[in-house]
Amino acid sequence: EMRERGLVEVGNPSQLLLAERAPGVSGSAVVCTIEGTRPLLVEIQALVSTSSFGYPQRVATGIDPKRLALLVAVLEKRGGYQIAAQDIFVNVVGGIRVEEPSVDLGVGLALISSFLNRPIEPGTVAIGEIGLGGEVRPVDQIERRVAEARNLGFTRCLVARSNLKGWRRPEGMEVVGIGGLEAAQEVALLEK
Repeated sequence: EMRERGLVEVGNPSQLLLAERAPGVSGSAVVCTIEGTRPLLVEIQALVSTSSFGYPQRVATGIDPKRLALLVAVLEKRGGYQIAAQDIFVNVVGGIRVEEPSVDLGVGLALISSFLNRPIEPGTVAIGEIGLGGEVRPVDQIERRVAEARNLGFTRCLVARSNLKGWRRPEGMEVVGIGGLEAAQEVALLEK
């Protein structure tokens, strides 16, 4: 962080990025990405709203707009969510640019959460790539990602089922294996 005296080390950037997060708001999901060699938790915000124009808007800040288009298509085709005609806005909080597909599950859940106006269960982190068939695919360095979530006080991680093999889950963390978007929604979203 740049201060008056020069660069100052930020001890826990994840905590800094999540400091202003408002739990219980629909369209907000926490994901874990890897920046360099460090796991980093960031908030994804999504807003799905009725389009006022003939051509719906797609605004992506911090993620690839083509990746957003792909996720919207998967949600529409595989998930049955009628969102293609809606205006869709997605923002990665804190000005972070996320390049890896490990945040797909969080982006998808944030979109569903906003569309249904149902918040994601507090204390939940979503980690996984979404395939074209709507399946949740595994990501690398899952142990480090889950450990970072636990260190910041999160109590549950949603990961691809195949990410559950071959490692011991940390104490105090519920790790849920997810096969697809529908299962993720059932586990992650609060009831109205």
